[in-house]
Amino acid sequence: MASSQAPSGAEGSNVRQFQLGKESELRVETREDSRLRLRLVSGTAEIFGTELPPENWLSFPPSHKFAVFTWHGATIELDGKSELYVADETPMVSYVNVHAILEGRRARARGSSSTELESSQGDSCWAHRFRKSSLCKMLLSWACKPSWKPTFVDLDIGQGSITIPGCIAATPVEMPIDPVEGIPLEKPLVYFYGHTTPSINVELYKVLVKELAQTLEKQFTSNAESRAAGMVINTMGWVEGVGYELLLHAIETFRADVVLVLGQEKLCSMLKGVIQGKDIVKLHKSGGVVPRNTKFRQRARSARIREYFYGLSNDLSPHSSIASFSDFSIFRIGGGPQAPRSALPIGAEPAADPTRLVPININADLLHSILAVSYAKETDQIISSNVAGFIFVTDVDIQRKKITYLAPCSGDLPSRFLLAGTLAWSES
Repeated sequence: MASSQAPSGAEGSNVRQFQLGKESELRVETREDSRLRLRLVSGTAEIFGTELPPENWLSFPPSHKFAVFTWHGATIELDGKSELYVADETPMVSYVNVHAILEGRRARARGSSSTELESSQGDSCWAHRFRKSSLCKMLLSWACKPSWKPTFVDLDIGQGSITIPGCIAATPVEMPIDPVEGIPLEKPLVYFYGHTTPSINVELYKVLVKELAQTLEKQFTSNAESRAAGMVINTMGWVEGVGYELLLHAIETFRADVVLVLGQEKLCSMLKGVIQGKDIVKLHKSGGVVPRNTKFRQRARSARIREYFYGLSNDLSPHSSIASFSDFSIFRIGGGPQAPRSALPIGAEPAADPTRLVPININADLLHSILAVSYAKETDQIISSNVAGFIFVTDVDIQRKKITYLAPCSGDLPSRFLLAGTLAWSES
């Protein structure tokens, strides 16, 4: 076990020092009301697969969870209040063994002919199913060390590791992931679902997953290196009923050939019973993983949205704009009958169309809504188009027919077509 003590010449009364032994881990959760600084004093250590630079202080925001792991031993200093403990038993060896297997697949995929790669993504695409995105970050960061550039795909609409919740997204990862800033956002490919649970519109969720997969497949066709590097796919934590159906749909749609199941023996057995020709691997989850209750998830979603507009450290300045109702065309996907009653058998009731584009009249109900700005040029392209970004509605003036919104930057929006769901936010 590690010991903690205030080092000689400490920079503040809250500075503590930890001596970590071989293959041990310091698990940390920052307080809700304060930041935390951390640095590596000696030895080597990493956070979710990314090596810590020696002697450099890293500043973590409030309500942030992470773990510092060392393979050979390290001395760590922390400055600030936090909840933490040291664990000597971790599943890291099994995780790095998975990484080694994936590295072998990448190498074989790089050596395959273009024809072989087009016929199957077996050696170039793999999916991972678990409750936390921590393992995703490890596998991505470890892959980047030998100069691979894997693609991270996030299908978890409830939290959002790449962008705000309510979206499915993908982004290339070219460098080990920053322990503080997280997943890079230089080239994200984002599709707006608009809700934080797939049960609101299951068919739309499937459609968007398919659109994302097809778009990535087109990109890989002209980039053999990215295809060989493969994908790391983070799916949802919901694995019963519809959630299980959507998991199978994602595995099939992305043609994943390795499925990692973290700490769920029943799920692993079920997948092995229905999926043929793929590797289904059960892994132990970290002892630091704790269930997230509804309140925690809501706070995390709110924090992700705030981060989008204001930055992780409140270092961004979003721009407030006023526009006329006529400047926008706002739509919601799903609703309305699939066919008129006259076209249905006698006595049959029309069912809601999950992919129908429904125009929305701008009214007070849009206040505090998060709207997606579509790249579509015509209305018939909206469902199949990804989005440029998001705006936050701060005021709706019915009398003047004006809408006030917050955007990440100034200037005209890339499109007049906006998408609404059930995603809302309050700055307070």
